[in-house]
Amino acid sequence: MLILDELCYSEEHIWVRREGDHTVTLGITDYAQSELGALSYVELPNEGDEIMPYESFGSIECSRIVTDLYAPLAGHVLEVNEDVIDDPAIINHSPYKEGWVIRAKLSSSDELDRLMSADDYEEYVLDGKL
Repeated sequence: MLILDELCYSEEHIWVRREGDHTVTLGITDYAQSELGALSYVELPNEGDEIMPYESFGSIECSRIVTDLYAPLAGHVLEVNEDVIDDPAIINHSPYKEGWVIRAKLSSSDELDRLMSADDYEEYVLDGKL
């Protein structure tokens, strides 16, 4: 299980990378993609859509399950990774680089305060708080 120190994490297994100027990139954690297995379908919002904390902004599907992706913060979608829509397996192979799902403009920089550090996320996963 790969957990990168420079990222923040949500309880719903979404990672957040600060890009500057209230812009963030979001993706699915390595832990989540490994638990799900080979991804076969990804549904994402449109550019300009609003995302809200704890509300679904998309879904992912593998052979066994379809699961919602829950936003860990509030903002507006700036960009959607069309590559993962066309080839969801990118997330399995590169969850933290090529497998990002959306870029968003935060409503407030305080949004990041509710997220876990890498150490906290690792403890969360290892304690089985899923």
